[in-house]
Amino acid sequence: MLDPDVVVQWGDRGDDIVAPLRNAGMHMALMRYGTEQFARDSLTLMGEIAGKPDKAQRLIAWREAVATEIAAKAAAMPDKRRLKVVYLQRASTGLVVAGANTYSDYYIRLVGGVNAAAELSGALAINAEQLAQWDPDVILLNGFEEQLTPRRIYDDPLLSGAKAAMERRVYKMPIGGYRWDPPSHENPLAWMWLAQLLYPDLFRYDLRKEIEESYQIVYGYRPSLSDIDSVLRLAVNGDARGYDRFAAVAPTPGHAP
Repeated sequence: MLDPDVVVQWGDRGDDIVAPLRNAGMHMALMRYGTEQFARDSLTLMGEIAGKPDKAQRLIAWREAVATEIAAKAAAMPDKRRLKVVYLQRASTGLVVAGANTYSDYYIRLVGGVNAAAELSGALAINAEQLAQWDPDVILLNGFEEQLTPRRIYDDPLLSGAKAAMERRVYKMPIGGYRWDPPSHENPLAWMWLAQLLYPDLFRYDLRKEIEESYQIVYGYRPSLSDIDSVLRLAVNGDARGYDRFAAVAPTPGHAP
């Protein structure tokens, strides 16, 4: 029988999932989810549980440094340059979009984009007509649905006419040790990726080097060239506009934690 020292559970989904564990005498740590601050709080919590608070604080400092740098450049961007972006939280069957008050909305705005679905709040189901009406410049596909590819948009009779499809700016989110779209310890890489996709003249990261260096610190593992190709989903995104920049390493300063 399992006898854990501590059980980590969601802290914002009601007492029904907490009470049974508490009543069983378990030592519990509760986590909240969905915002950048909650992500940082979770890193602090897990660092304390694992006995590695210094590593947790290093990862938080990395987040702060990357977010601050990106936000400063994005803030100076004129409004007419800001691209409309839609993140599809589900797309294989039906469409679920991330509106305002979502983590996707946070990082779209962080890098200087405009969330085309910001008139909605939370993650909501929409139809193809609504997405076509927004006519986003860029469509981001979730990393959750493994079989989902940009062909879902390009082959759709209605969505294939959207600007993002016409300009081949539909991208599936990368996936590394964990997914890049929800809050996680790898988010700074996602922010750099998206910033460089949207505004390559402003953001010139050597993302492959960033991945290699940060993974050695986070996981104690040095990814191979093919590992990095897989993380960036080059096989899926390779023919999208501007994605060839991620197939070569450019000599720029590192931002690894």
